[in-house]
Amino acid sequence: MERTEETAEPVQDILPPRRALSRRSLIGRMTAVTAGASGAAVLGPVGAAAAADRRRKPKVTVLATGLKFPEGPLALPNGDVLVVEVLRGTLTRVTPDGTVSVVAELGGGPNGAALGPDGRVYVANNGGLNGFDVGGFTFAGGTPAGYVTGSIQAVDLADGSVETLCTEAGGQPLRGPDDLVFDAHGGFYFTDYGKTGATAVDRGRLFYATADGTSIRKVADGMDGPNGIGLSPDGKRLYVSETYTARVWWWEVTAPGVIKGGLSLGGSGGGNFLYTAPDYTNFDSLAVEAGGNVCVASMIHAGISVVSPKGHLVEFVDIDVGGDPGISNICFGGKHLTTAYITASSTGKLLKVEWPRRGLALN
Repeated sequence: MERTEETAEPVQDILPPRRALSRRSLIGRMTAVTAGASGAAVLGPVGAAAAADRRRKPKVTVLATGLKFPEGPLALPNGDVLVVEVLRGTLTRVTPDGTVSVVAELGGGPNGAALGPDGRVYVANNGGLNGFDVGGFTFAGGTPAGYVTGSIQAVDLADGSVETLCTEAGGQPLRGPDDLVFDAHGGFYFTDYGKTGATAVDRGRLFYATADGTSIRKVADGMDGPNGIGLSPDGKRLYVSETYTARVWWWEVTAPGVIKGGLSLGGSGGGNFLYTAPDYTNFDSLAVEAGGNVCVASMIHAGISVVSPKGHLVEFVDIDVGGDPGISNICFGGKHLTTAYITASSTGKLLKVEWPRRGLALN
């Protein structure tokens, strides 16, 4: 999740914390135009309905606190959960008892993470963001002074060593890689959200790359903040959540790294329309259930929108932890993949929620 202000200051320069506004007050009283590399939100009035009869308020356990804008949760087989800390520049481990430790120093702005076929953790790094305060909540966005480029990195969990696999594709620099997902062939798709300057905003792109970094190619472009990305259980659909429009798009996967859209007139990136939020919401990252539902982290109207493959809202899972409007990412873990790990980025928390359906086992 990202928010952009022209006057954004680095996170370490934020004034001492004050009492955070309630989520309702924050949404009703403030407007912050947002853009950039890990998701975006504009605070404003929330619509009245949003499938109120399908809302669910689960029991939420706070697993870890004090994280610096956590995103990209990744559940490991041993019960640990990895997150990236966007404003700390690290890949960080959280054990089941809540102990936090740094696995690797990544620099820039690590944004999404996935376990690769070689056992390394692959990270989409947006190149860095500014951190700033809105109503007592932390946000990240904009283009910091030290920004050079975005990248895809690979981390060896045994020793924390980091390899930068790629910083460009087809001679064009990666601007703000956001999230990634591996397919059954050992390659991965990733979103490039782009960057925002004082007078220009990048159009987002989708890429496909091999795990060894020897091949990377663009598969779609012209999007408005492509953020989360995932594959259907059979690997035949690629899903992408788009932040500003609060829409989910999908493409048919016809071969590794080859996608086909075109069913929706003017579909973003040529994609096919699946779903849009019924009220004022911004979408961040996503995860897919074993049954095929797409679970999208919803910001401002904070929670998880669960959407069927036919584009129907199955339920909205209301996540309210300290009024945090920055519910940004979700992944599944646990013995039966029925535990959801969710990042509350604006208050720096990793959350644990028991889920009523199984999550998809990732490639």
